[in-house]
Parts: sequence; C-alpha cells; structure tokens
Amino acid sequence: MSHLTPELPPISLRMCDADRLRNIAEAASDKYPQTTDFLAREIERAEILPDARMLPGLVTMDSEVMFRDDISLQERSVTLVYPEAADVDAGKISILTPIGAALIGLSVGQTIEFQTPGGRWRSLTVLRVNQPH
Repeated sequence: MSHLTPELPPISLRMCDADRLRNIAEAASDKYPQTTDFLAREIERAEILPDARMLPGLVTMDSEVMFRDDISLQERSVTLVYPEAADVDAGKISILTPIGAALIGLSVGQTIEFQTPGGRWRSLTVLRVNQPH
C-alpha cells in the first residue's frame, strides 16, 4: 500500500473559520511547523462557504466530531477548538494538533490519511458531527 501521496478528500470551511485559522497557522508556524504547514495547505484547498449556510455533517470549529481511527478501529468523540480553549481531558482538541488539522472541513463519511509529526501515518473517518449551538 503506497503512502506517497494519499488522495485527499474535498473539504469545506466557513469563511469565518478560514480567516481565523489562517491567522493561527501563521502565528504558530514557529512552534508547530509541520502541523501549521498541513493546516495552511488544508485551508488553501478548501472550498470557502458563506458563514450563514447551514452545514449539517461538516466539521467546523467548535463542532463535536465522532471519528474512527482506521488503524486501531477506536472511535473517539472530540470537540474541535481554537488553541486557547483546548482541554484534552474534556475532549476539546486544538486545531493545531495533527488530528484537529486533519478533521477540519471534512464531512460525515469522509476519510483522511495524514502523517503525524513523528512520521506515523494515520487514517481517520468522520462518523458523526454535531454543530455548535
């Protein structure tokens, strides 16, 4: 199984998320170079949607995401948050983590493969998304 260039699923971002995420990726690029590069590439390739559009099943900032790790087959539920709100014990993961950067913009049923800063390949599939209220 070749992992040279995994096929990336199409993703979408709300305009408000995309702008703020661009700023965060730039601001944190020294501290988390690999993750911010990945996040910046994801923002660049995303379809940018108007903020007002209802996007059921789309992973946005502050949405609760249930996903499956396709290698361990473990399922996890996390809330995707900005770095200052991250709290791993409460299931709130930062967009500046490899998992956070991978999940943003995906829709239910989509799978993404990515390499962690440690060099391991991961594959995640989005099972359910609850939009922030």
